[in-house]
Amino acid sequence: MKPKSIKSDELSKIFSDLKKGEESSIGSYLIKGVRLQISKFNLSGAERVQLLYKRRRTQGLCIVCGKKVTKKNASTGQLYRLCEDHRNKIDKGTK
Repeated sequence: MKPKSIKSDELSKIFSDLKKGEESSIGSYLIKGVRLQISKFNLSGAERVQLLYKRRRTQGLCIVCGKKVTKKNASTGQLYRLCEDHRNKIDKGTK
């Protein structure tokens, strides 16, 4: 993913979130031409994937490819976890 461009006052907010232990501060940031990457140390592959999927779901992106999801589940009213292409391949292909 591309680093998010931030300003110095936003950087101090990220550091305060880190002190509180919030996971919202995890990410890659660009400040004055310098990339700052904040991640957890010694994560297993499964934990990294879990964080990626969680982040993509909250942003309304497909958990496989990262495309914007537009359709909502009729019964729950929430966005699907997969884009239309991957829903056809994965979810509907199993029936």
